[in-house]
This record gives sequence, C-alpha cells and structure tokens, in this order.
Amino acid sequence: MKAIATVGEIAPGRTKKFLLDCPAGELEGFVLNVGGEHHAYLNRCRHVPMSLDWVENQFFTADGDYIQCATHGALYRPETGECVGGPPCGRSLHRIPLTIDAGTIYAACPSKLPDD
Repeated sequence: MKAIATVGEIAPGRTKKFLLDCPAGELEGFVLNVGGEHHAYLNRCRHVPMSLDWVENQFFTADGDYIQCATHGALYRPETGECVGGPPCGRSLHRIPLTIDAGTIYAACPSKLPDD
C-alpha cells in the first residue's frame, strides 16, 4: 500500500494523480473526491488504453458530473467507473483499492491487471 493523499487535501470535485509500483510495473492512477467519498481508478480509457486527463490532472466534465476521456469523449460515473456514454459502454474503469487510515488515503495495486 502507498500513501497517496490526505483526506483534506482533495476537495469535492477535485482529483489527484499518483503512481503505483506494482509487480507487473508502474501504474498511473487518480483519486477523486465525490461528495466526500474517495474513489480511485487507473488513468486509462477502456476504449483505447490512453490517459483520460485532457489537461494535467483534469478528469471531470465541466459540470463535474462525469469523468471524461479527453481523446474519445467517453463518460464514466465517478462513483463506480461505469461507462455511460461513448465507445467503451458496457465496460468500467479499472478500480484501484483504497484504504483510509487516520486521515491518510492509501492505494493498493489492483489484484488483476488490465486486459485492454
């Protein structure tokens, strides 16, 4: 597990990228705060394995309702990673497990590597 942020560091509607050193190599992820709940995903679109952020560390649509792929415009629910619009519908972002302990957010390597 790797400490990636503190709970107060990421305001609602904001994100933070991080790197994980996993057995199969380095993975880039991002953690987001949705109404006080934290979720983390691999920074990889499920349509084509490219980074999602259109500007460094910018993942949300302008209205803040969805995570949007900068390349293809695919939309994902921030709470679940489920695709709700765009080419990869029927697929979800790869979740990165989080643990919060004493105000610190820790990320763990996914148990299964992406098969994109």
